[in-house]
Amino acid sequence: MSEYKLEVTTGDIHYAGTLDYIYVTLFGTKGHSERTTLDNYGIDFTPGKKGTYTIKVGSSLGTLLLIKVEKAPFAFLPEDEWYCSKIVVTTPEGEAILFPCYRWVSSGELVELRGGKATKVFEDDHPLLKDHRKKELTFKKNVFQWKITNDGMPHFLSLNEPEFPAEIRLSKSRLSEMNQELLMTAFELLVKRMAGSAENWKSIEEMKKVFWYKKTPMSEYVTEHWKEDEFYGYEFLNGVNPSLITCCSELPTNFPVTEEMVKPFLENGSSLKTEMTKGKIFLYEQSKLDGISPRTYNGEPLHVTPGLCLFYLNPENKLMPIAIQLYQQPSEQNPIFLPSDSESDWLLAKMFIKNADSMDHQGVHHLLKTHLLAEVFAVATFRNFPVIHPIYKLLIPHFQCTMHINFKAREILLGPKDPQSGIQTSSLGLEGIQELMKRSHAKTTYSSLCLPENITARGLESIPNFYYRDDGLKLWNIIKSFVKAIVEYYYPSDSEVCKDSELQEWVRETFVHGFFGNKASGFPENFYTVEEVIKFITMVIFSVSAQHAAVNNGQFDYNSFIPNRPLLLRKPPPTTKGQSSMKTVLDTLPNVGETVTMTVTVWVLTRKYSDAVTLGMYPDESFNEAAPKQMIREFQAKLSDLSESITLRNSQLQAPYTYLDPAQIENSITI
Repeated sequence: MSEYKLEVTTGDIHYAGTLDYIYVTLFGTKGHSERTTLDNYGIDFTPGKKGTYTIKVGSSLGTLLLIKVEKAPFAFLPEDEWYCSKIVVTTPEGEAILFPCYRWVSSGELVELRGGKATKVFEDDHPLLKDHRKKELTFKKNVFQWKITNDGMPHFLSLNEPEFPAEIRLSKSRLSEMNQELLMTAFELLVKRMAGSAENWKSIEEMKKVFWYKKTPMSEYVTEHWKEDEFYGYEFLNGVNPSLITCCSELPTNFPVTEEMVKPFLENGSSLKTEMTKGKIFLYEQSKLDGISPRTYNGEPLHVTPGLCLFYLNPENKLMPIAIQLYQQPSEQNPIFLPSDSESDWLLAKMFIKNADSMDHQGVHHLLKTHLLAEVFAVATFRNFPVIHPIYKLLIPHFQCTMHINFKAREILLGPKDPQSGIQTSSLGLEGIQELMKRSHAKTTYSSLCLPENITARGLESIPNFYYRDDGLKLWNIIKSFVKAIVEYYYPSDSEVCKDSELQEWVRETFVHGFFGNKASGFPENFYTVEEVIKFITMVIFSVSAQHAAVNNGQFDYNSFIPNRPLLLRKPPPTTKGQSSMKTVLDTLPNVGETVTMTVTVWVLTRKYSDAVTLGMYPDESFNEAAPKQMIREFQAKLSDLSESITLRNSQLQAPYTYLDPAQIENSITI
């Protein structure tokens, strides 16, 4: 008689337990056990509980291959899903084998778990394992089907919300907390009679008092410094959209800034040409917006400015705006605005540049390049890797809840459910934002998503006080080091990469469904070397964790005070200097109701929720081998060291940059 000891762990999350019957069958190379009920005295399966059970068989089952888990209703109780974290089996020979589960199990459902070492497709040698692998992928490809569109946007999961498998859903606690935040915030605004108000703001000071208590140290800093040119330049490096400014060695021909215009703003005795040669001139431009029709507002079209802004890095290492042109083609009605113009003219010019930047940020750099591309990587991962594959184990923590939150985004921010929320309220409106995203995606390149190459291409290797770059490159290298260790452990040679058909199909699907087979994009459609796999997976993990944090986490800080980053501007930009006033500024900004709607959105998007899992934390124990477990610990240690150094630096800054502190970065896109 041989005995197998089972340690069964129920997840330590809300509603994880069950009163239902749980049955287990063990399968090995020499046979299988009887279907056995897991039943000790008392309630067996409560959140966080570990239960120990014994299964007796006539003789050893040989090498343990699979565990089949079944669930059946207890008496006449209603459906009671069970969240099983893992089962650890100790064999008669004393070997402890981990069988990860980390999923919800429903009544009548048969779940087969594989344990032991992570394996690639060509390493399975037992017919039972080969058959299990094939059936698992067939099932997953049937569930996780692509929604193929012809709108120039990445394809996504073709499921409606009620059809979502439990393992990809947002947690009940997350949904509850989000709804509670919305209700509490809506109540405050109703009490203040701000929600839905069509009144104009009477003063800028009044706009600082949208909420009673919702504020952060950085949001307070923004309200006090938003007009300052020094802060304006700082934000293009370290705000929520640090991805567009470039070093300028030659002015665009359609931006006729003269030496005389900017001489007063340069170092004494210097010239624009000299400062360009020294690498001190930088350009922000939005030509991709040119020709996109804005939405109508009160029966009239709004105005969107595909502008250009010139910056100068002065001797104090402060990045200062020195010239702004609001449209692409120069003309008498499209003057170049300067810091020496009237306060309201210069302020309006800066606001229209920020308006364009806000729409580009929300549609392109936030929604498209993190959320939507993350869904491409996630769907391809679920479809092409069985749970026993090492790359699945490496990547799956970085896709938790992403498909569900994207469904919510398409339903609310992009859909008809609430046309008064999200980017639909922007100057471009929904159709304009979608056109902007389509244009941008057609030009998205692999190198632009790889931070070291992105920084080099923009000529920003040495500009000072660029904390997004400094922290981002350190994070990139830490992630890459971790990915390199894992990938090289499982792929000791390039030949193993080439013969892993599941890995090849994964990258092929991302190429086809994410980038439409566009070879000019530079994205790989096959892997030939270990190094190629390391680079691609590094890009994926960085994009869905660090890059999303960089473009999302600061939204309340920078966007809640609407004059700083207005998503909507209601009046046309100035075409003649000297005709505006501060009343013009107030009339141009969103009204009270529009302002509070935008502010509520960024509050909910940047809240810290109780179920957040930070970068490097792996609460699900997926790897059974000692080596990858040690690699995870080393990864966590490096992230902790970086977090400490960022905290120390920030303690010496007036405007701290916290968004790429690993302690503030979620493992996946969940909001």
